[in-house]
Amino acid sequence: MKYGYFDDKNREYVISQPDTPLPWSNYLGNENYFGLISNTAGGYSFYQDARLRRLTRYRYNNVPTDFGGRYIYIRDNKTNEFWSSTWQPTRTELDSYECRHGMGYTQIKSSKNAIESNVTYFVPNGENLEIWKFEIKNISDQVADISLFSFIEFCLWDANDDATNFQRNYNIGEVEIDKNVIYHKTEYRERRNHFAYFACSEDITGFDTQREDFLGRYRGFDKPCVVETGKSTNSVAHGWSPIGSHQINLKLKAEETKTIIFVLGYQENPENEKFEADGQTINKKYCSPIIEKYTTIDDVDKAFSQLNTYWDSLLNIFNVETQNEHVNRSVNIWNAYQNMITFNMSRSASMFESGIGRGMGFRDSTQDLLGFVHMVPERAKERILDIAATQMESGGAYHQYQPLTKRGNDAVGGNFNDDPLWLILAVTAYIKETGDFGILVEDVPFDNKPGSEDTLYNHLERSISYTLERLGPHGLPLIGRADWNDCLNLNCFSDEPGQSFQTTENREGKTAESIFIAGLFCYATNEMASLCDNINEEKIAQKYRALSLKMKEAIENYGWDGDWFLRAYDFFGDKIGSKECEEGQIFIEPQGICIMGNVGKNDGKAEKALTSVKEHLASEHGIVLLHPAYTQYQLRLGEISSYPPGYKENGSVFCHTNPWIMIAEAQMGHADQALDYYLRINPSNREKISEIHRCEPYVYAQTIAGKEAPSFGEAKNSWLTGTAAWNFVAITQWILGIRADYQGLIIDPVLPNDWHSFTIKRKFRDTIYDIDVEKSEIEKTTILIDDQIIDGNKIPIFDDREIVKVKIQVA
Repeated sequence: MKYGYFDDKNREYVISQPDTPLPWSNYLGNENYFGLISNTAGGYSFYQDARLRRLTRYRYNNVPTDFGGRYIYIRDNKTNEFWSSTWQPTRTELDSYECRHGMGYTQIKSSKNAIESNVTYFVPNGENLEIWKFEIKNISDQVADISLFSFIEFCLWDANDDATNFQRNYNIGEVEIDKNVIYHKTEYRERRNHFAYFACSEDITGFDTQREDFLGRYRGFDKPCVVETGKSTNSVAHGWSPIGSHQINLKLKAEETKTIIFVLGYQENPENEKFEADGQTINKKYCSPIIEKYTTIDDVDKAFSQLNTYWDSLLNIFNVETQNEHVNRSVNIWNAYQNMITFNMSRSASMFESGIGRGMGFRDSTQDLLGFVHMVPERAKERILDIAATQMESGGAYHQYQPLTKRGNDAVGGNFNDDPLWLILAVTAYIKETGDFGILVEDVPFDNKPGSEDTLYNHLERSISYTLERLGPHGLPLIGRADWNDCLNLNCFSDEPGQSFQTTENREGKTAESIFIAGLFCYATNEMASLCDNINEEKIAQKYRALSLKMKEAIENYGWDGDWFLRAYDFFGDKIGSKECEEGQIFIEPQGICIMGNVGKNDGKAEKALTSVKEHLASEHGIVLLHPAYTQYQLRLGEISSYPPGYKENGSVFCHTNPWIMIAEAQMGHADQALDYYLRINPSNREKISEIHRCEPYVYAQTIAGKEAPSFGEAKNSWLTGTAAWNFVAITQWILGIRADYQGLIIDPVLPNDWHSFTIKRKFRDTIYDIDVEKSEIEKTTILIDDQIIDGNKIPIFDDREIVKVKIQVA
């Protein structure tokens, strides 16, 4: 492949050419400190919240692209030639280049003029800092005279304010320099108790903290005057744009290697211990031991080893060996890894999400949990309780909340009427995985208001009540501002530039109904019924099954269009997603979610709907969201019709929804079709068409341009998408058929015709299940444990064993 290749043994994607079609990125950090990093060291870092605690700047729409990052310039003092060890920002032609994106780290190697460099970026577990381990080697037979210049540009904490409030921000920048450490302390002496630091393990020749002194007038990052002249100015920032840069001069003998550690970190001090005795100087007693530790090579190597061990443990929880390399690679490495990233980030910070506009999504984060819960259940529990605490007393939800404050986002608000139901799916998935029914009686406030606490179980009940109290003329759920598709805005008639499509509520929301929410309601009430069965609440379980049945009848009576499920009724009571429509005749969402909610499985509707999906929506690059796409803006529909045909919600392959069809196909026994759809959007399988796909070939993108788009097959919005969790669910739980349940592990695979066998190792409640699945010439699928046949398809819980060997013979 032109740009790189998979190294499955080391769980890395290796990029061999720096000018990839788009920046191909990775993430650093798993807990509180995070970084986004591209294959040429672009990106930025933040603590907890990408808007409110941004450490470094990044310019999203800059030209050339991918500007702002973690740079190290190398200058040959004999020739006065200089270049970037990571290609960017100088973009000098290198003699060699290689970027390895791994699990929580990125390593970039390059060489030029007989100087080799290798920089490894990572965040140690449990720390609020990132390490740049920089190794430089002279491979010539002459002494090399080298100067190194590190570089980062500090953000003034609130990334939105940093990018807009220049009349203030050009005046507030402050730094301290103490030996080889640069401290960024803008606003520290007033309202903040946190600061950033940029440290170097070597004695430095010079430094710079004022951007214009480093770059020179009217210069860019590609040609800084300090690097060009080979001499730092020792500038001390007062206002303007503070940066961090160290100069290190080296004389390297032939074949000599030198290792230098750079540490970029975040530190908070107690309010009463912010300063030293002079009342001006930062109190460094808490950060100094950390800096000393991580500027020591042995401690850095130990931390990196611990990071790798951590990921070994996580990725060994679920491991498969099938006949398809793309399935194996995705399930065992990259899909699981992406699930961790989406759990951490929701939709807040990527190469397409600035970290400014969105916090953590209620709907997004609850779905992300479905692919993450088996990895770190205790963090999943914490997230569930955080999300539930933002729920309103009505049962409704803030559409987003800020990760730093954990409070609902008032600017966006609620009334996205599907949001509350996703909480049920997250909670039941967690309990199935862990057996922790105790979470149901945890006291959780509404809207984070003290004194409003109720049990988590009652939060779930209010999620159901919220829907039942908002039914429309056909007995179907009212859509509110929007349902899963934020761009189908049936009560928000936006007719002026700059108006919000989602929050401009200028119509009563008492007629526009969503068949999608109706199918999701059936799904959620079935899950509630099953939960109640397992907590000995049989009468309540019956109530939920009755509610599900009643909604199912409403869908069958008013949500069926003859060959597929309708999408919605609009404000005027007209159908959306119907043969009667000129455009937007069929939508993908209800075809998947209704079948997952057990609608239409016994009367032929499900089969008809899936046939219609194949006929009208399926393409070589995946299943498009709707067809035909809208060709002009329709005020009554909102944002969905604002996109050109084939893009985003207007007829792209919106990858998030594709797994719902995969699951539906698997549930109907169509193994080959389910796997076919899975492989069409699988990133690894699309690597060979990277010039078309353009996004990273190791993680899912949100969208792929649809068949009506000029750039059909081009992906956008990679990394942060519910596609990751749902594809993991589709392949592992429904095609491979291994899924957690309250009292055991269900084994119910649907084997494609050309698959003869597969194996899975699955850790479930502290026991390793070693599962061997193979086709056999038998009449009925059987499950054997220690060569003993068991009844049904559920493996019981074995608390007394470390390993249980299971053999499945599939008829």
